[in-house]
Amino acid sequence: MSSPKSRCAVLDPIEVASRDEIGALQLERLKWSLSHAYENVPHYRKSFDAAGVRPEDLSSLADLAAFPFTVKDDLRQNYPFGMFAVPREKVVRVHASSGTSGKPTVVGYTQNDIDCWSEVCARSIRAAGGRSGDIVHVAYGYGLFTGGLGAHYGAERLGCMVVPVSGGFTDRQVELIQDFRPDVIMVTPSYMLAIADAFERLGLDARASSLRVGLHGAEPWTDAMRREIESRFDMDAIDLYGLSEVIGPGVAAECVETKDGLHVWEDHFYPEIVDPATGALLPDGERGELVFTSLTKEAFPVIRYRTRDLSCLLPGTARSMRRIERITGRSDDMMIIRGVNVFPTQIEAVILDDARLAPHYVLELRREKRLDELTVIVEAKADSADDAARAAAARDLAARLKEKIGLTTAVNVVEPETVERSVGKAKRVVDLRPRS
Repeated sequence: MSSPKSRCAVLDPIEVASRDEIGALQLERLKWSLSHAYENVPHYRKSFDAAGVRPEDLSSLADLAAFPFTVKDDLRQNYPFGMFAVPREKVVRVHASSGTSGKPTVVGYTQNDIDCWSEVCARSIRAAGGRSGDIVHVAYGYGLFTGGLGAHYGAERLGCMVVPVSGGFTDRQVELIQDFRPDVIMVTPSYMLAIADAFERLGLDARASSLRVGLHGAEPWTDAMRREIESRFDMDAIDLYGLSEVIGPGVAAECVETKDGLHVWEDHFYPEIVDPATGALLPDGERGELVFTSLTKEAFPVIRYRTRDLSCLLPGTARSMRRIERITGRSDDMMIIRGVNVFPTQIEAVILDDARLAPHYVLELRREKRLDELTVIVEAKADSADDAARAAAARDLAARLKEKIGLTTAVNVVEPETVERSVGKAKRVVDLRPRS
């Protein structure tokens, strides 16, 4: 793996500004954002008035805690364009969620918003080790999902050559990596491992590829998965964070020189951590739910948006801006099974600790005789795929899950290439319990 220090980067002055300078800029921009939302979005005027607060009540950053939260259902209730703060004619692009659990959430962008998004994505790629002149292979999905176009515009803004592959056609991904020799790849971590499997299936050495840096986001992943990716590709695997409601990918990113959490680009996004149950503000260093307020967005400002992502705020290291820890899961992804709280990433960490098991798995939830049951379905690696080896691995994994998580689970270790590969966000949990 090449040394990240061998390719120096010139940072934006705000990235290394003092905390006093950052705080002053945030306060100025926060006052504008609150006024912009209140004056132009009926939902915010109504929610502020109901809470008894007005934009002019904010005289310090701490005053933001008095303002009401925004949740995803607020966006759905105002579908499609009710949360826009500018006339529709000034909106140059929309993105939207999949809408699998109801109406999609639709977000809009002015040209200034697109420029800002491109800038924070470019900053994120640079923090990860990408540089002007690099070739960037974008395997995030294009379309209404923000991943592909966000990565694309950021790479172009940095001065890179973009290969807009999108997701799917995994063998084709390998072919283009071999032929075009990109320096950087931007893709979900689960699909990065599917690409690694394709290299192996095609008889190619992924470690000999040109890839130097991977930016992986859009789903929770573990340090064990990072180690797996880095060992299979001989590259730096860097965490990238974003969500469409806040802007898309590029809200926060790890720095390649430290890999110690994601620096939030605090000149554009103000982070808070709150108790998921009570909504009470938590101090830096304490784990809870991540909340964001946009500071510069024109078309679609968000005020105290509850992301449901679980993390904590930490001081800056490679940059002055504060870090968030790697997202460990979502408050709405937590499974409660016979009174035990379990996140998919906890199970993933145990799976990846076993050299016999591949990092491809799915968790099936069923209800048997009024009790919830969890079945872990995970692939064996090729050298541990016979019946006896898979049975032994299943017994061992069940015992380790009981020890580590305190939950009795059924485990089914299946043959290689059996678990369906995701080309976007991995679907880890399949809930087969009756709805009523």
